[in-house]
Amino acid sequence: MRGLMPLMQIVRRRAVVTCGWLLFCAVSVPMALTAQRAPASRIAALPCSTSTTSTAATRASRLSALRWKGRDVRWAEWPVQLGARGVSATVIVVDIDPARIALALEIARDGDALAPWSLDDAPKDAVIALNAGQFTDDGPWGWVVHRRREWQAPGVGPLSAAFVIDTSGRASILQADEIGDARRRGGWEEALQSFPLILKDGAMPVGLCTPGAVDLEHRDIRLTLGTLPNGHVLLALTRYAGVGSAGNRLPIGPTTGEMATIMRELGVVRAVMLDGGLSAQMLVRDGSVTTQWSGLRRVPLALVGRRKAELAPAQMNR
Repeated sequence: MRGLMPLMQIVRRRAVVTCGWLLFCAVSVPMALTAQRAPASRIAALPCSTSTTSTAATRASRLSALRWKGRDVRWAEWPVQLGARGVSATVIVVDIDPARIALALEIARDGDALAPWSLDDAPKDAVIALNAGQFTDDGPWGWVVHRRREWQAPGVGPLSAAFVIDTSGRASILQADEIGDARRRGGWEEALQSFPLILKDGAMPVGLCTPGAVDLEHRDIRLTLGTLPNGHVLLALTRYAGVGSAGNRLPIGPTTGEMATIMRELGVVRAVMLDGGLSAQMLVRDGSVTTQWSGLRRVPLALVGRRKAELAPAQMNR
């Protein structure tokens, strides 16, 4: 495939953290992706001129056509073929209703210092857990609000966005020029900042189409968070499917434009990418059954969801 070096010489280009040469080694995979029984969908990069209403019927049918699993949060696997070369990938789609699931940041700590987090640290009562935001060597990048306390001021970046949850439990995504006013206004239970924003009102942001803004040709594992018109939160995690389950953590996946198409076809209005690549990891728990897609890097910040009926009164009313 164009742009891919031999596996022993993959370079992972990142906007916040620059990683060195990666050595590919055999890894144990805790959960193999299920067989692709449905035909794979062809995904092309979303053009900058796309109308926000041209495929409304397609987007509505896409969600209903997925084979959903789970009770507390529903999830499905969507096989896709990416770009002109038809790169095989699976999109794990998770639909979360904030009226039933309380989403909150999870900050791992070792005394007074931030500690690394992975799915092994996910709370036992979490029905959804994933890595959150972007990171630097010093910890999370950008705005962090946890339990109504601001832990970190917003970062600066025209393509950044903030995922916020207000004190009523309503979730939304703010674009960069909305974050300042929202911060001054207050009333946020949780907030995390990430980038780039890849969908604004169902279309590619103008800034994303500016030459040099991001590498639009780069392929990688992607983890993206979006909001639906009905107030639900939609997560999409990709896994490479070109060599079966043994390669599903290889850093190969959609380009930024293709990820925008994926989220748009799922009916998302606004979407922002979280940290992807080797950091991308997610867990879904359905009763006693836990399904997880592990990452190869620990992170300082996570997003978890718990059933509201199981939260203690002190947590619900804090």
